[in-house]
Amino acid sequence: MTGSGLILIDKPAGLTSHDVVARVRRAAGTRKVGHAGTLDPMATGLLIVGLNSSTRLLTYIVGADKEYFATIRLGAASTTDDAEGELLEPAGQEALDAVAADAIAAGIAELTGEIDQVPSSVSAIKVDGKRAYARVRAGEQVELKARAVTVAEFELLDTRREAGAIDLDVRVVCSSGTYIRSLARDLGAGLGVGGHLIALRRSRVGAFHVRDAHDLATLDPAAALVPAVDAATRLFERLDLTEQQAIDLTHGRRIHVADREGPGGEPVAAVAPNGALVGLVEFRGKEARTLVNFPTDEAVSPA
Repeated sequence: MTGSGLILIDKPAGLTSHDVVARVRRAAGTRKVGHAGTLDPMATGLLIVGLNSSTRLLTYIVGADKEYFATIRLGAASTTDDAEGELLEPAGQEALDAVAADAIAAGIAELTGEIDQVPSSVSAIKVDGKRAYARVRAGEQVELKARAVTVAEFELLDTRREAGAIDLDVRVVCSSGTYIRSLARDLGAGLGVGGHLIALRRSRVGAFHVRDAHDLATLDPAAALVPAVDAATRLFERLDLTEQQAIDLTHGRRIHVADREGPGGEPVAAVAPNGALVGLVEFRGKEARTLVNFPTDEAVSPA
């Protein structure tokens, strides 16, 4: 059985995030596998998978900022806000020809910063305990409430004008919970010609980048594993423990760190003298208590 840690997968198009988890589960020989943030089947790119006790890190990774590269097609909205859905009334060529470059730039600027965004009706958000997309597929009308998200960067990389469409290649850096499909929909609506997403690739989640990800088809879980201690210290400040402090935290006792400076509130990765991740701790003053424990028998030594 593969030990505890993260595996970075470069998800191919056509697979659900659940499909990826199932394949990693079989390859790694463990049932305790989860992922940190859904990618739609049409999307490619970084999917972070946690194994064994490192699934406890996924909660923190889900909330990290993300970077995407996408292609938005102006000219028609779709029922799903992406290429998977049925196209709605297309804009005429005259309307598309009237969309100037400065209008596109202004529309992108309007969707940059802190915005209120209505998620796509086919998102994975739960409505009364059932996924929104499942309700839509069952023929229900779903209206989701707008919620605050942050689009830190919305950069136009290229514009291609074709018959019946304007394709925009964009780069987006955004907070957790932002839907790129919704940006495509809202940009098209603001320009009066409709819009939907035709390509999406996630390149980064927090401190993790797709350039370090592995091909699912040739995955060797043991070789691809990012040990829990390496993953945690990329996410959080590191605290090197004494032997006694490691023992105390393992047994649920608080520890005192005399030279501790700075405010508390953020998780800190507590590392034993042998390099194993003991857990995530939280400071109040110079006292630290355990937030999340990591079993020492699952530990994999850092590379």
